[in-house]
Amino acid sequence: MKKITRIDAEWRAQLSDLAYRVTREGATERPFSHPGFPKAPGRFRCTCCGAELFRQEAKFDSGCGWPSFNAPAVAENIAERPDTSHGMLRTEVTCSACGAHLGHVFEDGPAPTGLRYCINGVALDFEPDCEPEPGEERSD
Repeated sequence: MKKITRIDAEWRAQLSDLAYRVTREGATERPFSHPGFPKAPGRFRCTCCGAELFRQEAKFDSGCGWPSFNAPAVAENIAERPDTSHGMLRTEVTCSACGAHLGHVFEDGPAPTGLRYCINGVALDFEPDCEPEPGEERSD
């Protein structure tokens, strides 16, 4: 995967204030603060660089307040590293292409992986596989 680098001013110009704080500074959006995502088939891309991160079929409702997935769409597009902030040992999840902070992964998810990728909604852009029919439900 090609690495994407930009200077800070470019990221700030491209992203909303919250998206910048989350993806570039490692902040976390408040739980249940991001609007629901469509239920239509599609993919979730990195809001910073567009890399495909997750697919709709891997999304599930964990009740934690952030979008949750049990597997990445393309494993190479996700990087993981230890995070000891806030007095906890967690595994941070970042975009392999641009280094954007996405969230964390936990080992309390559903089968078949047993993983829960707990991702900040502001770090994701949804791309439908096809346009919905008029009147079709679009959100969770």
